[in-house]
Amino acid sequence: MIVLDLSRLLSRAGRETPTGIDRVELAYAEQLIAADPTARFATTTLSGGLGLVPRATAEAFVAAIGGAWRSSRDIAGDRRKVRRLGWRGRLTALLGGDARLFAARDAGAGQPVYVLVSHHHLEKPAIFERLKARSGARFVCLIHDLIPMQFPEYARPGQAENHRRRIETAIRFADALIVNSAVTRDALLPHLARAGRHTPVLVAPLGLDLPNEIGEPAPPQRPYFVYIGTIEAKKNHLLLLNLWRQLATDLGDAAPVLVLIGQRGWEAENVVDMLERCPAVQGSVIEHNTLPDTEMVRLLKDARALLLPSFAEGFGFPLIEAFSVGVPALCSDIPALRETGGAVPEYLDPLDGPGWRAAILDYTAQNSPRRMAQLERLRGWQPPTWEAHFEKVDRLIDDTTAAPG
Repeated sequence: MIVLDLSRLLSRAGRETPTGIDRVELAYAEQLIAADPTARFATTTLSGGLGLVPRATAEAFVAAIGGAWRSSRDIAGDRRKVRRLGWRGRLTALLGGDARLFAARDAGAGQPVYVLVSHHHLEKPAIFERLKARSGARFVCLIHDLIPMQFPEYARPGQAENHRRRIETAIRFADALIVNSAVTRDALLPHLARAGRHTPVLVAPLGLDLPNEIGEPAPPQRPYFVYIGTIEAKKNHLLLLNLWRQLATDLGDAAPVLVLIGQRGWEAENVVDMLERCPAVQGSVIEHNTLPDTEMVRLLKDARALLLPSFAEGFGFPLIEAFSVGVPALCSDIPALRETGGAVPEYLDPLDGPGWRAAILDYTAQNSPRRMAQLERLRGWQPPTWEAHFEKVDRLIDDTTAAPG
């Protein structure tokens, strides 16, 4: 019996758009609801433990939040419904406590396999110690990246140590680990070795689930580029804003437009200052903080290219989003994006301002040779799928439950 932890999704009930990690937990929930009638769902509670979310409540909440994030229809009504169902899920889990969760095995449902795919509450080892002691559950955990530990300068104060505790908890209690890329696996393995653990680590690239429905907003009239990602220090928005200030000064109305799609995050004061106070970028940079997926896809499809100049990534969701709708990409020459993008994108040093400027100007042209060459490479690209991901994960779970211990 699989028990999926929904803590992250339930905590995001008030958010207007998802992050990459939100999308992963949503995909797992939708997969289990569709494919496994015995699956159960749980969350952390205000009392500091775990509680079971009734399946009907979980199904209604997952359908509502997925619909709200993907569609532009009746946004306000959708969000009210999501918040109401989110509170209902947390309340029923709290009232039931962990008794129903731990009673699952006694009721003949078999050995539970507790699955956490969001890092949520991993920094609290007591939760997982109690889970394993009381239920005998196997624990399968997905690790998205180790970036806060590798690059603490890009994280909020204290986040590096917090993430270290998460990784230590996963290493101590997990019976199997899932990672989104070989890059994440290679960052994780030394920590497993130092702990003397030989936990299986599965590399399973993440899939894609973009809506077919297209949103209403018309794209800018000038050629434009899109950057999808939370506005935070590691994403290197500052490089692009400085370039666009220069392009707007040099070219005026002939400059391309930059469309930023993503929420404002942390350690990004300089970026926010430029967005709000730099006159040169006011007419050439458009910021969307809360676009549903339908409108994001609409804007992305007509872009000259996706831009992804980040300093660090664990996977690279925007790359596969762009490729899936036939849009080329200019991205940082870093290992995770190399692994995700393969031979298709153009790779640039994230500090090479002149190189980025030259590429952007070339891709702006109607018959750009560099852009046409990448579109030709893109013809043979095959997207990673959730189907392939879950086939690997199902085998891992089967192996984990069959193993002694």
